[in-house]
Amino acid sequence: MLLPKINPTTTKAWQQLDAHFETINDAHIQELFTSKKGRRKAMSFIWEDISLDYSKNRITSETLELLLQLANECKLQEAIDAQFNGEQINETEGRAVLHAALRDFNSMKPEVKAALNQMRDFSEKVITGAWKGHTGKEIKAIVNIGIGGSDLGPAMVTEALTFYKNHLDVHYVSNVDGDHVMETLKKLDPETTLFIIVSKTFTTQETLTNATTIRKWFIEQASEEAVSKHFVAVSTNLEAVRGYGISEENIFPMWDWVGGRFSLWSAVGLSTCCAIGYTHFEQLLKGAHAMDGHFKETSFDKNMPVILAMLSIWYNNFFQTETEAVLPYSQYLDKLVDYLQQAVMESNGKSIDRNGEPVDYQTGTIVWGSTGTNAQHAFMQLLHQGTKLIPSDFICYTESLYGNKDHQEKLLANCYAQADALAQGTYGKPVENNFKRFEGNSPSNMLKIEKLTPNSLGKLIALYEHKLFVQGVIWNIFSYDQPGVELGKKMAKARLG
Repeated sequence: MLLPKINPTTTKAWQQLDAHFETINDAHIQELFTSKKGRRKAMSFIWEDISLDYSKNRITSETLELLLQLANECKLQEAIDAQFNGEQINETEGRAVLHAALRDFNSMKPEVKAALNQMRDFSEKVITGAWKGHTGKEIKAIVNIGIGGSDLGPAMVTEALTFYKNHLDVHYVSNVDGDHVMETLKKLDPETTLFIIVSKTFTTQETLTNATTIRKWFIEQASEEAVSKHFVAVSTNLEAVRGYGISEENIFPMWDWVGGRFSLWSAVGLSTCCAIGYTHFEQLLKGAHAMDGHFKETSFDKNMPVILAMLSIWYNNFFQTETEAVLPYSQYLDKLVDYLQQAVMESNGKSIDRNGEPVDYQTGTIVWGSTGTNAQHAFMQLLHQGTKLIPSDFICYTESLYGNKDHQEKLLANCYAQADALAQGTYGKPVENNFKRFEGNSPSNMLKIEKLTPNSLGKLIALYEHKLFVQGVIWNIFSYDQPGVELGKKMAKARLG
């Protein structure tokens, strides 16, 4: 089956949520805690090494029941089954959506297994020094040349897992800004650098422009014959790649059933695999697969992606909030927000529903944020005392990787305090003057993870992948195409002649 095509506003649950919103709109989170003992326990749960506390939301148990009723009326379970069964749910492009198949070690597609074996063998050669450059020197630096999903995902994961990195120095070139390319090249030795060109069609303007500039720089200092020792590619266009001087055994596959922004689990993540080693890369995949199982098999009332998605819909469509903040209390996750912006906003930034009709309700949320106490000293003032309601996701790890307990205790204290302050404000408390009055009543979720590992990072990324899928299902839009992006590319090409 394909995805259901149900306008959510026509459902019984939506009408009931409309009426319910009028009764709860003015309720204060602090009052909700006071009126219901055990609220935190009732609205939080643990799955493996992740806990979700969603008690600091402007909801009651009735709200949650109606939101889950909406999910059922929009046939969410049928949509989940269609995705995991490989149906062509990306109807506008006639493709399945199977990035989850990239990490399913229980029933892995033969071509995926072959690609992982190729990645393992290649990364081990590079890491151990068995792979030599054209002068016989070992590789010391890797440059990933890509854009969008061919850059944001691998770059985010590589930085997030810096603690697990080996000796290789990894760089990412994406923007077609020539100054950025040249600044990167200034740091590199052509004798000890390996370049990974990532482009499904091998026609992406930014990637090919950067790759051509880098190849020219390399040849000026080496030779045409040396290209095969220093350039590999991730692509489906074998002929074009071979024309670049890259030998066929150094071409890694991509598939049309994996969207670019969900491709970090594939050979697109080759730079990450080299940076952290195949064993850690496999743990990343296995963590994501564990979250796939949780999403697919768990009842909606204890399903992390479903609950986060339905809460987001509650605020976006009933409170008309428009934006949501993601606040990771780990500097390792500095690029997570950038990654989620592409994943969420490119997927769900749609105004035509699955019936081909314009929507008359809000769809994609605007995602933004920053890390930890940096955010507190930047934009958090607006969340506390501004005029905009902005739901937030707090993400924290209970254990520090380097074991610095003093720093970690202060980091976590700030994280928990910010969530409490957003919810409580100065509500019901005396203040010196109105300038120090905080309304509070700002909602948030708390995702607490035991430790930042490749496995737990895989779970976290997959959690947000499934969240945006649920949102797209409920909003009755196609989440896996990006015609707006394609139009911009065509217009830029036309201007260049």
